[in-house]
Amino acid sequence: MSYSPAPMKLRLLALLACGTLAVSALPAAPLERDLGAGLAFCRVHVLPADLPLNPDKPAPLVLDLRFATADRAGIEAFDAWLKFRARPGAPVLVLANAETARGLRQILGAHRTNPSLVTIGPAGNGFSPDLAIAIGHEAERRAYDALENGSTIAALTVENADKSRHDEAAIARERANPSTDAGDPEADDPNAVDDSTAAKSAAKPPAIPIDRALQRAVQLHRALVALKRV
Repeated sequence: MSYSPAPMKLRLLALLACGTLAVSALPAAPLERDLGAGLAFCRVHVLPADLPLNPDKPAPLVLDLRFATADRAGIEAFDAWLKFRARPGAPVLVLANAETARGLRQILGAHRTNPSLVTIGPAGNGFSPDLAIAIGHEAERRAYDALENGSTIAALTVENADKSRHDEAAIARERANPSTDAGDPEADDPNAVDDSTAAKSAAKPPAIPIDRALQRAVQLHRALVALKRV
């Protein structure tokens, strides 16, 4: 009787497939940033796995729940977390949207009377934040993904941050190398075309949209600081 390795191969392939699925299903780690002036930022992807720990001395926090998922345990954990975390002097500014897990949005609604909890995001599709911001779904997703891919907080919250840095660099170069094109007939020609500039513009990738929800959260916190509310 001959031995066929086919059944063993099938079992090994099944195990490998299960292992691949298990690895791909692991939630991404929470993404944390320092927003300055005592304001922290935490983006969670899956609850309860990514729920941040409650510190001994809570401080102002921006909690990004956009596109977050949660099971029943995650929803219950989030409910208990909010009861302790959102308190006077340590507001929780929650970024959310219609794609935030429904159960999480329901918990946010249940805590709406808490003055230390503020929800921020685009309104619509069953979601009514305390502070509604105007941003299209595609732009919001691009801004959200940009932080995941390494963009800075300044690039996502400060208008023309890249342009300001470029202008400052250009001024520094001009001061270091004064222009010597006085004899160039094209120097003052408004119709002259700089081929190198045109090429650079054509190759420049699309600008990263401002993350309006995050920007509004930072602005709100700065206003609270100015009013000495935090």
